[in-house]
Amino acid sequence: MTDSDPKADLHRYLQAGRDAALWKLDGLSEYDIRRPVVPTGTNLLGLIKHLAGVELGYFGETFGRPFGEAPSWLADDSEPNVDMWATAEESREQIVGLYHRASAHADETINTLPVDAIGHVPWWPDDRSVVTLYQILVHVTAETHRHAGHADVVRELIDGAVGLREGNDNMAPGDRQWWESYRSRLERVAQQAGQK
Repeated sequence: MTDSDPKADLHRYLQAGRDAALWKLDGLSEYDIRRPVVPTGTNLLGLIKHLAGVELGYFGETFGRPFGEAPSWLADDSEPNVDMWATAEESREQIVGLYHRASAHADETINTLPVDAIGHVPWWPDDRSVVTLYQILVHVTAETHRHAGHADVVRELIDGAVGLREGNDNMAPGDRQWWESYRSRLERVAQQAGQK
């Protein structure tokens, strides 16, 4: 068994989730990165915008480490769900740049504080708002990977591209014909099960 550093392990997994989410934007037009492809409006650039806000809040405000740049969508009077989509005035470069800066700020918090550092999440109920850096690392890593999974499905709906990261899609081997046959088989199984 090798020695393991829980903070370093979580930080590495957080970075893997960040990279996976950002990779989903590669090669797509401005329209496609903003396109709502499911009934709730989920879109790729909106997921990145949301993740930037997540990191700013949980690794900034929670630990008394303000970012210094207040994104407009985090204001108390902003419209509901505005953190989940980019306006026509917000460019890909602005949103991705903010996510990189938010991640760098979060990394400073992670690298500076011990895992048992105490923070306070003001938007959580009082009975669980006092947290440790470890808890927040787990929470944000889970949320980042959850949204990277959303991004994977959204990207597949846009142009069929799937996978974990460049050079390692983590998918079963198969060409387009194999995947079409596989999907058809699953559809037949679902129909059979639905008739029982």
